[in-house]
Amino acid sequence: MQGTPPESPAYPPTERTVPTRSPDRATYDRERVHAILDEGYVCHLGFVRDGAPVVLPTLYGRVGERLYVHGSTGSRPLRAAGLADPGLPVCLTVTHVDGLVLARSAFHHSINYRSVVVHGVAYDVTDAEEKRRALDALVDHVVPGRAADSRPANRKELAATAVIRLDLNEVSAKLRTGGANDEPEDLDLPHWAGVVPLRKGYDAPLADPGLAPGTALPGYLAAL
Repeated sequence: MQGTPPESPAYPPTERTVPTRSPDRATYDRERVHAILDEGYVCHLGFVRDGAPVVLPTLYGRVGERLYVHGSTGSRPLRAAGLADPGLPVCLTVTHVDGLVLARSAFHHSINYRSVVVHGVAYDVTDAEEKRRALDALVDHVVPGRAADSRPANRKELAATAVIRLDLNEVSAKLRTGGANDEPEDLDLPHWAGVVPLRKGYDAPLADPGLAPGTALPGYLAAL
């Protein structure tokens, strides 16, 4: 009996995932896509509501080849994911800005970035066990280890929380690195050019004033 075929190292390009501008910056490498997704906290979820485009920022979490997005059961896109047949067509994006690229000319100013775009159909998560796993993944995505160090959602909270899932099938990443791309005739202009790097950091955690006596800072937070 043959075993399960190995997972392809890349997502197959499609008409929607091949950019028309700077296609050389696109990548479909699975590990690169996962790394960009895992480093972010907030995604932007786009869909069509009443014939008009809508984009909402929200938290997400990844479990293997699946993304989970959560919100209130009263949220229109999450309701639509449960009511629509077959699901809700969406476009989900995640972006990191790594640097401000300042050129000699205004036209060539840019940013260094890493981004992922996911096209697909989102579905309402109705299985109770999958929903609990998804919510744990959402909490751990923001702070790894936090789900096991907090009270799980109770039945009332689960009933008030909607979760949709989106499979990573039609996916691409796009990146820009490097410095300014000035025109040769502009290189002698007396204007500063270069890159202002940006980085994500953490300040010391601020304890809630109502903490129970003796509650210590968890190791996973100290490690941040």
